[in-house]
Amino acid sequence: MLNVQWLTASPEEYVMSDITDISTQKIWSILEEVVDTEVPVLSIVDLGIVRSVITKEKLETGKPGTTEIIITPTYSGCPAMDVIRIQIRLTLLLHGYENIQVTTVLSPAWTTDWMSEAGKQKLKAYGIAPPNPSQQVCNTRLFAEEAIQCPLCNSYNTRRVSEFGSTACKSLHQCNDCHEPFDYFKCH
Repeated sequence: MLNVQWLTASPEEYVMSDITDISTQKIWSILEEVVDTEVPVLSIVDLGIVRSVITKEKLETGKPGTTEIIITPTYSGCPAMDVIRIQIRLTLLLHGYENIQVTTVLSPAWTTDWMSEAGKQKLKAYGIAPPNPSQQVCNTRLFAEEAIQCPLCNSYNTRRVSEFGSTACKSLHQCNDCHEPFDYFKCH
């Protein structure tokens, strides 16, 4: 587990806030501003890589202490994660948060089921076919064929051109009806 920390006090000096705390909700809202560097139409919240937000207050002052953001990469070798960690930190700093801890957790592994429905619609509007629901038709076998809907004309008459598209988490397809190429965000 990779753990990036900026702690200035011991854990005993903090008390965790409730998940429904207004400050925690505000942080989730701020994280909507951080976009995926490889698919800039998606926020990291839409993508589902933010797993938890934990705020802690210093017991003696009641002032903000540490803000911990727990993230899971789309896959363990994702090259965008370093930039995303920096973007999380910079965005929270711009909003006045100082002690920021970004923790990367690899288990359980990220799945496209964690993506928001709004995020999947943003992908389609951007021209990337969103992942199929894994519990229904997603085929996780490498090089297995799936019925992928063209995000441009909505036809299922498509073919895979390459197992890997513009990034490792996407495959390249072409529509046999409108003849346009498109990326498919692979489910896993």
